[in-house]
Amino acid sequence: MKKILFTHSYFLHFDKKQEAIGKPYAPLATLYAAALMRENGYEVSLFDTMFAKGADELIDVLKMDMPDLLVIYDDGFNYLTKMCLTNMREAAFRMINLAKRCGITVIMSSSDATDHYDQYLQAGADFVLIGEGEMTLLELTNALASGTTDFHNIQGIVFRENGTTTQTAKRIVLKDLDSLPQPAWDLVDIDRYKATWMKHAGYFSINIVTTRGCPFKCNWCAKPIYGNRYNSRSPQKVVEELKYLMENYGFDHVWFCDDIFGLKPGWVEEFANLVHKENLNFKFKIQSRADLLLQTAYVSSLQKAGCENAWMGAESGSQKILDAMDKGITVAQIHEATNLLKFYKIKPSLFIQFGYLGETKEDIKLTIKMINDLMPHEIGISVSYPLPGTGFYEKVKAAMQKKHNWTDSSELALMFRNTYVPSFYKQLHRYVHNNYKKHIATIKWREWFKQSGKSDVKKMLSAFYYFPATWYNRVILFSLQHKKA
Repeated sequence: MKKILFTHSYFLHFDKKQEAIGKPYAPLATLYAAALMRENGYEVSLFDTMFAKGADELIDVLKMDMPDLLVIYDDGFNYLTKMCLTNMREAAFRMINLAKRCGITVIMSSSDATDHYDQYLQAGADFVLIGEGEMTLLELTNALASGTTDFHNIQGIVFRENGTTTQTAKRIVLKDLDSLPQPAWDLVDIDRYKATWMKHAGYFSINIVTTRGCPFKCNWCAKPIYGNRYNSRSPQKVVEELKYLMENYGFDHVWFCDDIFGLKPGWVEEFANLVHKENLNFKFKIQSRADLLLQTAYVSSLQKAGCENAWMGAESGSQKILDAMDKGITVAQIHEATNLLKFYKIKPSLFIQFGYLGETKEDIKLTIKMINDLMPHEIGISVSYPLPGTGFYEKVKAAMQKKHNWTDSSELALMFRNTYVPSFYKQLHRYVHNNYKKHIATIKWREWFKQSGKSDVKKMLSAFYYFPATWYNRVILFSLQHKKA
């Protein structure tokens, strides 16, 4: 058993919003797993579903590669995968079915499979990896190659045995991330990703991860893969990978897809010094926290390294809601962090979440006011999404509707009974986005008057759309807020 075909279950074609945006990232976790298996003597290949039109494209790949194993290994670093979209789940089930028809052993690893392993076993998967999967996959594959039928001592797997489901002991997450080989970037059609980015954005961005896990305990945040532990790669290893990617593929921009970038004291400063020493020139975006972004040394090092955009999980402008979420930050810190980022010429962007349990009209107003006051570079708006294993899920599961997962990333359906009807929150999403863009257009007009005609004309002209659109959205929103939830 030497030939392994890797794939993952995210199909850009099944997520129309993201397909239209046209900014795809390669399945990083899949590439890590493939690299580890190759390093240990296995022959690996990749069916990258990112640009596939459907699961049935796997058929020809199976016939051509004739693998011993199909490993469906989802990218646990990408928030789109962590959302557990039903379009992707159904695609995974189909790929499992196709492989089993060919008599191929199937191993599944994903956030969704960790939470719902019975469904994947029922679909035909032979094994589901629970949590972080690389070492489990290696140990399991070695066992299969040896011909054993006893898998009880392999930590972190679920399988069927004599008609019953068997789950083994939990595997502890990997602490020494530098021990892993560099992701198998050569398996990916980088040119396809690059062409898509250039067409839609005019530059090419690539994804890199420097850490795993998050030690904070926001009660709505699911962590089925990497958990609450926080482990870091060394700055040297990260810069080594950056140099490799720059020399072999070229890129303009990096998304550091850590849950929290550079939490380890002194890490960002050392990283910035190495980037400067190696004369690497690129821009990047990160995800961080408001309280971390209050540290001047941290923010100045981000600027030195090339950070142009820092996303923070602001979530709400209401302290009551932040406290209910167990965010561990204050509204005042969000304001201070935004101002410090702007001082260092880093664009601040905010993740916003509406619909948390108990949120009222006044809480929503406070959040909109915070956005209008701060005028971040970008905003990402979602509604509260209950995922298994979270405290938030336990709070709302009795009020859950029949639907438990979104079909694709644009659905934004509120899946539990709350203050307002689900359609209210979808309309709120439209209203807040249009209101935000209306304010941007207003700012551009002010700049035009102050600077004698020098401003972004396109954004100025957008005012003629966003002013009436905001008014229209507000009228509909007002009508929906009186509907019974």
